Amino acid sequence: MTVGIVFPGQGSQSVGMGQELAKAFLEAQHVFQEVDDALEYKLSQIIFDGPSEDLILTQNTQPALMAVSLAVMKVLESQAKIDISTFSLTAGHSLGQYSALAAANSLSISDAARLLKIRGESMQKAVPIGKGAMVAVLGADMETVKKVADEASSHGICAIANDNCPGQVVLSGEKVALDHVAEIAKAHGVKRCIPLPVSAPFHCNLMQPAAEAMEKALDTAELLNPAIPVIDNTTVAPITDGQEMKSLLVKQVTGQVRWRETIEYFKQQGIERVYEVGAGKVLTGLFKKTAPEIVCTPICTPEDIEALVKNF
Repeated sequence: MTVGIVFPGQGSQSVGMGQELAKAFLEAQHVFQEVDDALEYKLSQIIFDGPSEDLILTQNTQPALMAVSLAVMKVLESQAKIDISTFSLTAGHSLGQYSALAAANSLSISDAARLLKIRGESMQKAVPIGKGAMVAVLGADMETVKKVADEASSHGICAIANDNCPGQVVLSGEKVALDHVAEIAKAHGVKRCIPLPVSAPFHCNLMQPAAEAMEKALDTAELLNPAIPVIDNTTVAPITDGQEMKSLLVKQVTGQVRWRETIEYFKQQGIERVYEVGAGKVLTGLFKKTAPEIVCTPICTPEDIEALVKNF
């Protein structure tokens, strides 16, 4: 069976994620400690105990989700003898691409944590709070959403940020433009538009200052060639060169997360089973909606790992 592995992005976080794993396995404890040491503060305490208003700060959320994903990976390696070479392809949703690179031995856990903290801070600083917004447009095809975005752009910046799965596309941009999305969408026959509770308008041109900050940060980071191909969010192409990945990670800050196409790429490559490694089940749901023939299983708790060991 051809198997892939994916890593979640922002929105999958919850207070207490990874705590059971850290209590059960030293390997997980070591990952959280490595992240704490790299950041020079106790992110693990925020992950395990909250408060939630601290965890949802972008500069905490991003390295936190990576830490949980890599803690699971280290336990899989030690307990199930499953390492990254077991898989044919990997990908991560937005910040999850850093988790994928760390899992594929392209990026150290410490460097991933530092880069994601910079990424989170710079994305938050790029746009004053209240000036940006994101809206999920549900139940519409991509052509319709493009028309909605184009019309909303007459009021300000509005772009497609995430193409998550059929019928779930997220728009991002200036609030003055996003405030018109629901009305415009209704005129195109779209019934559901949901404003997202985010602190910044991710994956649009408003994030250009953050892209510049990441270009500087990545310039001094070491990215080795990944052990397996990493599917890039913005190009939906397999990347095997660490230096090439640097420029793509910069592009990713302002670029569209093409997740539906990423799932379709997994299908085209004959992937039959996928494991979502880390917090939540968001990506598992997106696989079910896009390519239900691919069996996607979330792995985060000791019980999940025990079941995987028995059935892998």
